[in-house]
Amino acid sequence: MDSAASKATSREREHPVVRYNKEHKEATRRRIIETAGRRFKQDGIDGSGIATLMSDAGLTNGAFYAHFDSKDDLIATVVGEELDRLVTGFGELPPGRAGLEDFIRSYLSRDHRDHRDTGCPNAALLDEIGRCDKETKRAYTKGAKAILDEICVRLAPEDPDSARGTALALYAMIIGTMQLARALSDRKLSNAVLEEGIRSANAMLAHART
Repeated sequence: MDSAASKATSREREHPVVRYNKEHKEATRRRIIETAGRRFKQDGIDGSGIATLMSDAGLTNGAFYAHFDSKDDLIATVVGEELDRLVTGFGELPPGRAGLEDFIRSYLSRDHRDHRDTGCPNAALLDEIGRCDKETKRAYTKGAKAILDEICVRLAPEDPDSARGTALALYAMIIGTMQLARALSDRKLSNAVLEEGIRSANAMLAHART
């Protein structure tokens, strides 16, 4: 063995090069996305730096750039995947309007209000998304359209486009209701906001039947 090869082998023994397979890299990326989603919803996008996000994931700051070009890149990815998760959740609901009623009760529940870190990104992040870059807004718009499509199909299976106006109103109302309920320090009033929101949303569904 020549001296150069001998030195290289010696360096590898002292500082072994860690090579991760594709599955490990994807699992690490997934961990960053999931922990960032919880942190963003809990503390806000602007209040969550890369150091905090990577600490949550149990990784070093340097590892971040092996998976994302920038924090903006991560934000757009998180927003898109959070909304994809919400869309996927519709598949677990009962079919038709019954599923929408279940969705409304779950969305406007006290549990959802009190656990924003595991809840919907709409109520937790919508005001900040409006100030984000084009890629994040594009990711949000794609997800929002998919959610609206799910609502439309359940409202009017034969002609989903006819239910677009009701779907938009329902979507906006439940998000705004949750944001208001979370902003109130008076828990009794906050509970009343949620309960009235459920009644109003169900009234909207009933009206859509006529």
